[in-house]
Amino acid sequence: MASEPLLEVKGLVKRFGGILATDSLDLQVMPGEIHAIIGPNGAGKTTLIAQLSGELKPNAGAIRFNGEDVTHLPAPARSQRGLARSFQITSVFRGFTALDNVALAVQAHDGHSFRFWADARREERLRRPAWEILRIVGLADRADLVAANLAHGEQRQLEIAMALATRPRMLLLDEPMAGMGREESERMVALLRRLKGRETILLIEHDMDVVFALADRITVLVYGRAVASGPPAAIRANAEVRQAYLGEDRHA
Repeated sequence: MASEPLLEVKGLVKRFGGILATDSLDLQVMPGEIHAIIGPNGAGKTTLIAQLSGELKPNAGAIRFNGEDVTHLPAPARSQRGLARSFQITSVFRGFTALDNVALAVQAHDGHSFRFWADARREERLRRPAWEILRIVGLADRADLVAANLAHGEQRQLEIAMALATRPRMLLLDEPMAGMGREESERMVALLRRLKGRETILLIEHDMDVVFALADRITVLVYGRAVASGPPAAIRANAEVRQAYLGEDRHA
């Protein structure tokens, strides 16, 4: 991995009235790593993601992405620079096939108008990379199925495929396994394993088994404050983390 962080957050503060949702937070995400954010409900995880993606403005602090200060940039400008929040940019067109959806995402990244959707859906230069992305996410055999007929887990895989079609520098994944059954979750974990090392991912996930299996580094939030950050083994062994979140008898 490179020595310079791809994402660097310093002194980030977000208040909602008298509630301090982000408390002077420092965070670094290195290129190519899966960095997980964990914490109890109300810890400020989604508020953090919203600030990183540009949906919420912080009250103080700085966000640097790929060496550039993006603190005051709106969400579309951050997306153009390669900071992709999965559910923000990957609305599935339910009446189109999986392949059509990804081809349209490829087209959007190339800066073409959506006025000519029918042409985009037939154009080989868009369909070829779309097919390859579907193969990566494990949906090649579902390429011609209308998105509305995909299972919930497959639709989440398709959303990630559409995010990948924009060739992002970093994926912000907010609970990608929410609402999934065991088999669907296993497929998503397998997908994230395939992306590990080739994509930089900031991951929010409640399933601790998944987090400890996938993450290169973990940051623990409690009331908007980072109480620990480091490799999984260090987080498991951290007494403050065990008391505040994991529980005294978990992951010992």
